[in-house]
Amino acid sequence: MNLQLKQNCKYALLVPTSMGVRITPVNGQPVHSSNLFEMQATSAETNVASISSYLGLPVKVLTTFVKGSPIAAFIKSNLKARHMDYEGPEVPQGDPWGYRHQFNIADSGFGSRGPRVQNDRAGEVGRTLNVNDFDLERIFGQEGVQIVHLSGLIAALSPETSTFCLEIARAAKKHGTRISFDLNYRASFWKGREEELRKNFEEIASVSDILIGNEEDFQLCFGIKGPEAGGKGIKDEIEEFKGLINNVKAAFPNAQVFATTLRQVISTNEHLWGAVLRAGDEWQVIEPRKINVLDRIGGGDGFVGGMLYAILKGWEPEKWPQFGWATGALATTFLTDYAQPADEEMVWSIWQGNARVKR
Repeated sequence: MNLQLKQNCKYALLVPTSMGVRITPVNGQPVHSSNLFEMQATSAETNVASISSYLGLPVKVLTTFVKGSPIAAFIKSNLKARHMDYEGPEVPQGDPWGYRHQFNIADSGFGSRGPRVQNDRAGEVGRTLNVNDFDLERIFGQEGVQIVHLSGLIAALSPETSTFCLEIARAAKKHGTRISFDLNYRASFWKGREEELRKNFEEIASVSDILIGNEEDFQLCFGIKGPEAGGKGIKDEIEEFKGLINNVKAAFPNAQVFATTLRQVISTNEHLWGAVLRAGDEWQVIEPRKINVLDRIGGGDGFVGGMLYAILKGWEPEKWPQFGWATGALATTFLTDYAQPADEEMVWSIWQGNARVKR
């Protein structure tokens, strides 16, 4: 199978996102017992896009910023350092209880102590993302985009962002841009909005070319039956995952690529990591293999980023989950939420299990 992409585009990949910062204790310590922290710019969607941007493909970010905020300036500098173009409105903070960029307070865990994450999103400026702030005809019609990657995190953030993602999907479809949709279900985002969000997610999924989700995402977003959540004995459940993906394909026949990652946690720093991908009628299965984990946050986004990069490069479907598996594994070796591959060789050496020194 070959997923034909639009040619002569300014951007290979476009991601709408709500940017924030992650605050992490140093030396792998828990949040509650630490007094020294590091701060980094982050978002799930730019985690995905970083694989392509670091490997030389043109990437654009659609977001929104707090006007005059030093955190916004910090985020803009980070996006530039990651070789990403960005655009979006500057929203006044208002009073001290007004808008700000989200805070993600998270430790990395260690050994038998699992990581803990607290999302602090009150007043998040990303909730104001509005289609009227962007010229979608220019972005998709004149500049051109090969793949737009949408995330359920943004689609469910607020009623405004739900509409924003719907309009982006419609504009992308109109102009021949391929649509990737990672469901990223979050119960706290869906509470009290289940009927509205299911309808919106179903419309986005119906026009998507690439659908990504774990066992919980497809079941909770669409009510599609699959294996039990939790990641226990994943290697023995691969056929059940295939059945789940077949059910998703029946529900959304426009999509051509379906993918899910497989993760079994042995300890905080040792996981079994695998993937299942269906491209057309062909299956690509990576049975779970051991990886060593420094910080697990961003591993799933790394997989998606590597898979999309492989598609953008026009590689054969067999390589799509292989490269994604390796970029996901690479992401877990970084203290940033996103992987920063030096080159393709670094990624393929991880796939091959070759950790020897390169001089």
